[in-house]
Formats: sequence, C-alpha cells, structure tokens
Amino acid sequence: MKKNILNSQGENIDYIFHEGTRRNFYLLIIGHGIATDMDEPIIQKLAEKVAEQGMSVLRFSFSGNGDSDGRFDQCTITKEVEDLQSVLSAVAEGGWRPIYAGHSMGATVGALTAAVDSRIELLISLAGIVNTKNFFESEFAMLTPGKDNMWDEESCPLSREFVDDITQIESVLPLVSRVELPWLLVHGTRDKVISSKESRSLVTNFEETRELIEIEGADHLFSGDALELATESVIDWLGKKLQSN
Repeated sequence: MKKNILNSQGENIDYIFHEGTRRNFYLLIIGHGIATDMDEPIIQKLAEKVAEQGMSVLRFSFSGNGDSDGRFDQCTITKEVEDLQSVLSAVAEGGWRPIYAGHSMGATVGALTAAVDSRIELLISLAGIVNTKNFFESEFAMLTPGKDNMWDEESCPLSREFVDDITQIESVLPLVSRVELPWLLVHGTRDKVISSKESRSLVTNFEETRELIEIEGADHLFSGDALELATESVIDWLGKKLQSN
C-alpha cells in the first residue's frame, strides 16, 4: 500500500505495511493498546512473524498516538472505532480482505467495530478489555481529568472525553452478542491489568465460533517468552481458519 489513510476528521493515520508473499488478498490489520502506538512489542512482533508466513500485514497508530495526526487528549474508544473503519475503507478500496487483531484497548475497538462493520472477516483479541467501566475505575478513577496523566506520562493526559466514553460503554459483552465471525481470544493467566476471566466471558455460549487460548504465566504485555507463544498461537489459528475457507 502506498496511500495516505485519513480518518473522518481528516487526520492522517500513520501505518507500516508488511508485504507478504501470498496473493490471496487477506490482510491482517493490527491495532495497539492505550497510550502506546504501532511499535508496541506485541504489535511489531506479530506483524513481522505473520508477514514471514506470507500474509501481508498493516499495523497502524490510532489518531493522537505515535506519528498519527491528532491529539491524545481527544482519544476515545469511539473515535478509535472510527479510525479503524477508515482503515478498513482504505484497504477495501485496494481489494484486500481484512482480518483484525488488537491488543488491550485495541482489542476492545476491534470487537465494537466487528459488531457494526461486516468487512472484518476474522477477529483476534489479545488481552482485550471487556468491562471498560471497571477498567477505568481500577486504573484511573483516582486521577482528575484535565489535570493528571495516565501512568504519570506527560504525553498521555487523562481527558474528560476519554472518561465519559469509556464509562458510558461500560462493557462490550452485550454489544458483541451478535458477532458471529470466527474470533480468537488470547490472554495471559497472570495479567494483572485485565483478568483472563474477561476473555472467558466472551467465549461462553459461543464455543463454535470463538476460541480462547490462555497462556500460562503471561502478563498483560506478553513479556518474555510469552510474546513468542502469543504470536505462534495467532499464526496457528490463522492457518487453520484460512485453510478451511
């Protein structure tokens, strides 16, 4: 791909395209978690490993993050859903068949997008946030919007827009009840940010279309050896799903 991707507000979405060797037009799109960007280790590792297997990959930074246009204090889950839909439109114009993988809040964005946009053919969630209101209360409730920063990072101010959006969504569970596409969920058993119980809640009663892989001892970032295990799990699952198509 050699084109600019603009979101609905005209902001440029920064991305890196990893060209694969297969010519089947499947494209893995990867979105990052909160207060990071497309160079987050889990995002970069997954992109490189999948491309080595032959599938083309596009990893990108949501607006207000990394080198994408926009302001971080205007970032919300809802705006990131709109960003992802802009990316989907751009790749669809090129004839690609999109698969989406997201980490943490990026996984939340993918789930909510799949609930309203049928262009995503396969969905992958890595340590995804399900109960968004609970996540906010456990991580940021003690902070003051407009005054304090997330995790003491000066570049990541907590905004009222973010607070209102993430608490109003409350949980993705009821919103994705009609998502029937194949969906892989990967979660670490020692994730202290988002419990693996949240991913389990998305699989219950959907065992035919959704699969959960729990990586023993893995934390929220899939640190150390867990990074390789997480990427291998995704690659194996993609291989099985695409062979059956």
